[in-house]
Amino acid sequence: QIQLVESGGGLVQAGGSLRLSCAASGRTFDALAMAWFRQAPGKERDFVAAITWSGGRTYYADSVKGRFTISRDNTKNTVYLQMNSLGPEDTAVYYCAARFSAPAGTPSEYDYWGQGTQVTVSS
Repeated sequence: QIQLVESGGGLVQAGGSLRLSCAASGRTFDALAMAWFRQAPGKERDFVAAITWSGGRTYYADSVKGRFTISRDNTKNTVYLQMNSLGPEDTAVYYCAARFSAPAGTPSEYDYWGQGTQVTVSS
């Protein structure tokens, strides 16, 4: 069983930065593709970024390219999302997700989810 626990959310002013972390339990972390999704109130859960098991390839939603960076440390069973130049449109609950395959862009393709962490960007 794989459990994911996000941390690092909070309140930040527009233009600021936050780094989210997602710690995974289990011995198979380095076999997992990892991703971040986000969900704003009243909206669907949207893809933000994903990374392959090795960290060799990363993928981003157009809305965050150039501002967000996904990375992972397989020695710590942790994936990160560095978020810079944040704007009010980035306000959402951010979820970490995992799957035993190549990264994917839709929530239904992921088997494991964290509980989410709130990110609020004030203008």
